[in-house]
Amino acid sequence: MVRGIGVDSTSISEMEHMLEQDTGAFLERVFTGAERAAEPNGLGRAQYYADRFAAKEAVFKAVAPLVPEKTFDLRMVESLHRDDGSPYIHVTPELEEVLRRAQVTKLHLSITNECDLATAFVVATND
Repeated sequence: MVRGIGVDSTSISEMEHMLEQDTGAFLERVFTGAERAAEPNGLGRAQYYADRFAAKEAVFKAVAPLVPEKTFDLRMVESLHRDDGSPYIHVTPELEEVLRRAQVTKLHLSITNECDLATAFVVATND
């Protein structure tokens, strides 16, 4: 059963600007160690982080209405890619507790890029 849906679009050029200005604090404050470790070299860096950020926001929008606290640390949402390139949400222990309270057992994630936008769509279910 669908418990929540969330969608978010992030500007890739804005992310690129943020990364150019970042001394490391932004990346550490928003992204997990595993997300930072999987960062690609070269031209895809801004798109990679825009994808990750959109996924975090989409998860938040799908789950936050289902729990009393309406905010949580974005680092508890960790988006990674499988060997085949498909994105998924790795459920951290902190996120697992939030999902339990929200009665969510699975997060389905899709990410797409068009022009300057990274868009993530999340469906939270209790299959």
